[in-house]
Amino acid sequence: MRTTKKLTSLFLALLFALSASGCGSKQNVSSDVTNSKKGSSASSAAVQSEKTVAVAALKGPTGLSMAKLMDDSKSKKTKANYNISLVSSPDEIVSMITGGKADAAALPTNLAAALYNKTSGNVRMAAVTTLGVLYLLTSGEDISGIKDLKGKTVYLTGRGATPEYAFDYILKQNGLAAGSDVKTVYESEHAGLAAKMIAGSVKIAVLPEPFVTQVLMKNKDVKRSLDITEEWDKASGGESVLSMGCLVVSKKFAAENKGTLDTFLDEYKASASYADTNTEETAALSEKYGIMQKAVAEKAIPNCGIVYIDGDEMQSKIPAFLQILYKANPKSIGGKLPDDNFYYKK
Repeated sequence: MRTTKKLTSLFLALLFALSASGCGSKQNVSSDVTNSKKGSSASSAAVQSEKTVAVAALKGPTGLSMAKLMDDSKSKKTKANYNISLVSSPDEIVSMITGGKADAAALPTNLAAALYNKTSGNVRMAAVTTLGVLYLLTSGEDISGIKDLKGKTVYLTGRGATPEYAFDYILKQNGLAAGSDVKTVYESEHAGLAAKMIAGSVKIAVLPEPFVTQVLMKNKDVKRSLDITEEWDKASGGESVLSMGCLVVSKKFAAENKGTLDTFLDEYKASASYADTNTEETAALSEKYGIMQKAVAEKAIPNCGIVYIDGDEMQSKIPAFLQILYKANPKSIGGKLPDDNFYYKK
């Protein structure tokens, strides 16, 4: 219990306050989808695994990437059995994966590293699922590059977490320093900052999706000036990725159910690809499963950074990203860089 409480506190302190890595919602919604073998003979793809995979994810881009998998599971079209829970409370995710109630979980990437360190390697990263979902919005300001921010005031969220470290790193790589060259003001809530942007009281802000889409829909004077993920790529020279979300798996589950786990990863990858290429259909599924409203999802999905990166590519990109966070604040990844055993490969 003490370990779980510590991890929960760590999560809340470090978490990208986006309802987890992207398109978040403060509304507490749980959606469970379970697929059993009973009656599966009529399905288009018979269930092949007896083991039910318990998956936990926070609402947002991860939920969007799982929408097709959830729907196929409900229709008994998947090869494995799934119980997928979508929640909006970060501490629930931590408790589920550390308490053995989830075999796999979608988490912020820095938290995955922290959990690996704090649980003595009992979780492993299986895939990067969400890249940066941050964008710099402007109203009445001409900003075409990071260097144009010199002398400006930028409002953000995510103080003491990945958004702050990422933005400060990008500024530094462009010869600017937060606080002196660029004044940074941190708000506690995405919704609050979005409201100020909509009202016109804030002229420059860094926000995540789907708040970006909500602002653009409600204030036509606001424009999306910079993609923070692209700016990260430029700043790092392509040696790392701004990874906001990833999928972790229980070490025990991976060891005892490798075949089922690999099937899940294949089906999750296909679901993520579907979300990336079938915007309208995924938006409809998003509303169906309570992830977010269809109108917002349809506009937000193309900018939600939904990906599926695993294997050698994952392992070649993530260490450099974690190194940057570690340099900014060692506690952000649990005090040390994870070793190679952190990465699960099929």
